Amino acid sequence: MDNAVISAMSAVLGSLVGGSATVATTWVTQRTLGKRELVRSEIKRREALYGEFINECSARLVESFERTLDKPGTLLQVYALLNRIRLCASDAVLTQAERTLHFIAEQYFSPNLSVEEVRNLIRSGDQDPLKAFGEACRRELKGMRMAV
Repeated sequence: MDNAVISAMSAVLGSLVGGSATVATTWVTQRTLGKRELVRSEIKRREALYGEFINECSARLVESFERTLDKPGTLLQVYALLNRIRLCASDAVLTQAERTLHFIAEQYFSPNLSVEEVRNLIRSGDQDPLKAFGEACRRELKGMRMAV
């Protein structure tokens, strides 16, 4: 073969290999960045949802200590949030959310607590029905962050 043909073929093949490597690198980078952004937005969405659930449950919990359930609609917002959690959360988070809501519902049907009983409950530190839910959420979100 002629040296000029070999040189030309080498140049063309070298350009193809170099160009292919650049395209492959760009594709992998864009795919990784896209996945990271998707996970980031999902984490933000879940943090907001779990925060709403915690806020609503906190309000309903305090209310359940001082009064009985007069209107079932009082729990409507919490059940709506629970079902939104059901759409995207892990089984561990969903289980804790259901347990939290069950505790609050049961508290509404229990005798009302006096201020002194609430004070003793807070001091004991034993009864924080939202703690397990918060910890399950933290584990789930941490796992999502580490997956990327």
